[in-house]
Amino acid sequence: MTIKIGVVMDPIDQLNYKKDSTLAMLWAAQAKDWQLFYMEQKDLYLDQGVARARMAELTVYHDPDCWFSLEPHQQKDLAELDVILMRKDPPFDNEYIYSTYILEAAERLGTLIVNRCQSLRDCNEKVFATQYPQCCPPVMVSADNERLKAFYTLHEDVIFKPLDGMGGSSIFRVKPGDSNLSVILETLTNFGELSIMAQRYIPQIVDGDKRILMINGEAVPYCLARVPASGELRGNLAAGGEGRAQPLTERDQWIADQIGPTLVEKGLLFVGLDIIGDFLTEINVTSPTCIREIDAGYDLNIGARLMDCIEDTLKARSHS
Repeated sequence: MTIKIGVVMDPIDQLNYKKDSTLAMLWAAQAKDWQLFYMEQKDLYLDQGVARARMAELTVYHDPDCWFSLEPHQQKDLAELDVILMRKDPPFDNEYIYSTYILEAAERLGTLIVNRCQSLRDCNEKVFATQYPQCCPPVMVSADNERLKAFYTLHEDVIFKPLDGMGGSSIFRVKPGDSNLSVILETLTNFGELSIMAQRYIPQIVDGDKRILMINGEAVPYCLARVPASGELRGNLAAGGEGRAQPLTERDQWIADQIGPTLVEKGLLFVGLDIIGDFLTEINVTSPTCIREIDAGYDLNIGARLMDCIEDTLKARSHS
């Protein structure tokens, strides 16, 4: 029986053909002769408690000028699909949470959601990392400006960032003696109303912010080091960083091994770990990227490995 796989994503006609990780997943699913269905977040709805969506059958191509085609849209129950990839990019806002409620109604009827809906809600990408203090640099989450200032006084060179940021947005480095400390904290915390993260600055950022991809708790053996542009402290590709594929270090693998069992337990099949130097900084669960860059660096097919994992998960469910 052909597996029916749906994808909830940003508008497919606007993706970056050269870099998009979701497209790599869809190519891999189609290579298995799976039937693909395309949805955007706005297409999801509940009708008398039944999870449904306006969706279109999708075909994808290896063609930078024409990478997809859609059949006419139709209204279908989400539970008719065997698996759904939740690949909507952040922001992780109320609308994203409502979408997980709709997807969860299909999840209860047996559709595999990648990643599990409750875990998408529970695992804030910055706070989740703090569950592994043995892997992290000194870090604090607080809205209290005096407490955050005390953290800065202790560590002197500190990164402050919002808990809901993406792509390196609103990240501030405060060096020793910086007179802007108070205004930065007032701005980020809205005068003590919003919790933020403080993290001791890691000088090894000059060598890149490494993205390690995890599939069902196991690390892909190569990562992407996102090296900041000259004069920039952020390695994010969205902030102009340069991607360099490279093998995992022993420390990278150790960190992945620390986190892997929890990912399996939480149904987080596809996750991105962010590591600077020897320290874990974030755990990305919503829409991890960098498949294409790592694939290109080492002639891999990470999307196929993920689809094999999904297929094995579906088979295990059918036999349980």
